[in-house]
Amino acid sequence: MKKYTLLLVLFFQLANAAEKDSLNTVNPFTKYHSFLEEEDFCDTCGCSASGGSMGFASMLNTNFVGIRYFNQQYKSMDGLYSNSPWYKENFNTVQVWGRIPVSEKVQVSALLPFHFHERETATGDKSINGIGDITVLAMYRLYQTNKDSTFLVHTLQLGGGIKAPTGKFNEANSGSINPSFQVGTGSWDYLLATEYVVKRKQFGLNSMLNYVIKTENQKSYRFGNQLNYAGTFFYLYEKNSFSIVPQLGFAGEVYESNYQHNQKLRNTNGDIFFGKVGFEVGKDRLSFGANAMLPINQNLTGGNVEANYRWSVNLNYSL
Repeated sequence: MKKYTLLLVLFFQLANAAEKDSLNTVNPFTKYHSFLEEEDFCDTCGCSASGGSMGFASMLNTNFVGIRYFNQQYKSMDGLYSNSPWYKENFNTVQVWGRIPVSEKVQVSALLPFHFHERETATGDKSINGIGDITVLAMYRLYQTNKDSTFLVHTLQLGGGIKAPTGKFNEANSGSINPSFQVGTGSWDYLLATEYVVKRKQFGLNSMLNYVIKTENQKSYRFGNQLNYAGTFFYLYEKNSFSIVPQLGFAGEVYESNYQHNQKLRNTNGDIFFGKVGFEVGKDRLSFGANAMLPINQNLTGGNVEANYRWSVNLNYSL
């Protein structure tokens, strides 16, 4: 994005657990408490395209495999008249996802989404479904302070990834009001990400910034590049083998116009700012999480698309 420079933002993260009580039971999640990561690689007008909505990491377990479902609700109109009707759009995604450390400083996340979307039109309801685009992201821990020698613990990570065009791109849908009514972009896209985390005991704040570079697909269509940012306040409580992490924060997305045959398409850029709330609970090797995002301010496709809300649930198994 030419007018946006990728900046490092201060981030803060999961706190050190409180001292355990005198019971002998050890919390199995303790070794997984790395940092709270909320990497939102999401196309606002339909995360169907990127499939990376709601983050790439679990809050409780760094090494895991799991399944996640997320839902997005939109409404759109053609904008031809002031009284043009609004039509509902329902985007659904089921993801198989995981996060695996490959070395002391490098972690790799991967997800495979399956989408099933529905929307109303003037001629009746339409639906699409299918495997989405596979995404792989690697993060490198550039800096981390010594936990025993400082009041606050800082962690800086930098990384990058790639999204492969395994999902089908339907050229006919690209001309609609919401061109992201797709199961895939049909393009190879590239991700740049950074995190800076600070934590103090059970409290913390995590912030992130990432940028998605999108390329032209074989149908000569290119989705606009996208900037994402987020910050999350959290509190970590754990006792014996039980852990819970409530969270409260914000997230935003800014994206450029789409192009077709090297021509900029009007009313395809925009921005949105969300408030978000969620939690994750863990017991032994299993964890369950849920979160919701509500728009606070938005300007999508010239006002012809409005996001209503997003929510997700996930179930993970620690490796």
